[in-house]
Amino acid sequence: MSEDAHYRFPPAAAYRLNRCLFALKSDAAFRQSFQQDAARAMTEAGLGDHEQKLMLARDRDALIAAGAHPYLVFMAELRLRMDRSAFEYF
Repeated sequence: MSEDAHYRFPPAAAYRLNRCLFALKSDAAFRQSFQQDAARAMTEAGLGDHEQKLMLARDRDALIAAGAHPYLVFMAELRLRMDRSAFEYF
């Protein structure tokens, strides 16, 4: 079986990126801060220029190539979309 078929853990170098994505997914206050001033929120989260550009572009494949966990990329984007829409919570 090919090694490509196996799950690869995110690299330690992508910790801050994944932490930021996790906060977008899970922390309403951080998500609100991100929506008001994304650059400030990402800087406070410790992201570098390259990571910030990837986050702003919301390019799933580029984020994953940079070490972002696919689940966090998906969930962070979903939560941001939910906040922007008239989604009704049950």
